[in-house]
Amino acid sequence: MTEKQKPKNVFLLGPDERNLALMRELTHLEPYRFHPLLDKETLMFSDTGLDELLEQARQRLNDFSEPIDAIVGYWDFPVSSMVPVLATEYGLPGPSLESVVKCEHKYWSRLVQREVTDAHPGFAIVDLEDPQTPPGLRFPMWLKPVKSYSSALAFKVSDEDELREAVAEIRDGIGRTGEAFDFLLSMLELPPAVEEAGGMACLAEEAVQGEQITAEGYCYGGKAHVHGIIDSLCYSGSSSFLRFQYPSRIPEDVQERVTRISTDVMEHIGLDASTFNIEFFWEPDTGALNILEINPRLSQSHAPLFELVDGMPNHQALVQLAVGEEPTMPSREGDHQVAAKWFHRVFRDAHVKSTPSEEDIARVREEFPGAMVDIVAEEGKRLSELPAQDSYSFELFAVYLGAADEDDLQAKFDRCVELLPFELDKS
Repeated sequence: MTEKQKPKNVFLLGPDERNLALMRELTHLEPYRFHPLLDKETLMFSDTGLDELLEQARQRLNDFSEPIDAIVGYWDFPVSSMVPVLATEYGLPGPSLESVVKCEHKYWSRLVQREVTDAHPGFAIVDLEDPQTPPGLRFPMWLKPVKSYSSALAFKVSDEDELREAVAEIRDGIGRTGEAFDFLLSMLELPPAVEEAGGMACLAEEAVQGEQITAEGYCYGGKAHVHGIIDSLCYSGSSSFLRFQYPSRIPEDVQERVTRISTDVMEHIGLDASTFNIEFFWEPDTGALNILEINPRLSQSHAPLFELVDGMPNHQALVQLAVGEEPTMPSREGDHQVAAKWFHRVFRDAHVKSTPSEEDIARVREEFPGAMVDIVAEEGKRLSELPAQDSYSFELFAVYLGAADEDDLQAKFDRCVELLPFELDKS
């Protein structure tokens, strides 16, 4: 085997079965070998400090006897912030820590966005000890820590009393992520406003509305590229997601504006050698676009949609960037015209008496080749005990489906609901 043909060793922070399977499909491009770097449970759900997580990762890397070609991850904090730290230490391609934190620190991100676009809501820091409505901001507004994930500690408030109540809850719960984020901030030279806010501050943002869309892209050689826009559709009368759908159905001119804003912002932030996704609200009546948040990583929830429609998950861009190559993402070369990640939810707490069997899941895969099923509810538990649920509903399962058109997509999901039975006791 020549030097060029040797497998490239790619270390993956917190691998899970589905995403690892998708990434192994990339080996037709290059002989990649994927190696686990800590497990998802330790990284995302344990009380292990960020400094200790980094040290455990270094030990694993130092014990590896072959060349290390890349370090990647697709999860939110702390994984998203560990990637630049480790890549820099081991001399590998990757984004700078400063550019990643500019995306992840919600206040710093807004300050940087404001320098190049007005596509964002009004915002201000709220004092956790003496909460007051920020001058110039109007109710309703959202209150959230400057760093959180899965919408944790995010509250929509409509008056002063609700603001004070929300701040009290944020103050009580901000420490777990905030302390780790403060450790990360200590590694950087910060602008005065960000240094004053720190990692345990509360951000207020005026509530915006409209249709939610997400731009997925990457930065390479100082240039940002958007390779897909995904629609996030909610259950009727709810803010809980029903499905993520690709390609987007929004008008082409709006997609062009989303792309332009996304590339302007990411190039201004200085993110490079990294994937990203930017969530927007689009208000059809006024045409207004507002950035909801910026993530310096791909959305692993969207990756299978690119495979179903384009013929390759956007893990391809993730790995190619991490080994120093310009991504070569295909377009519309998949088996389907449209694809979606569907969420089957209930809107009342319950005890889970039974969940679909392996045979039930196998029937879905047999009837719909290429479908991927994630059972979320756990037998013997209450739905409210499950991690990463939103504040308004409880997810039973998610399924990825490709189809010829939207009607076909809906019919397939309805059939999956029939094929995947749950027994719930709502008493």
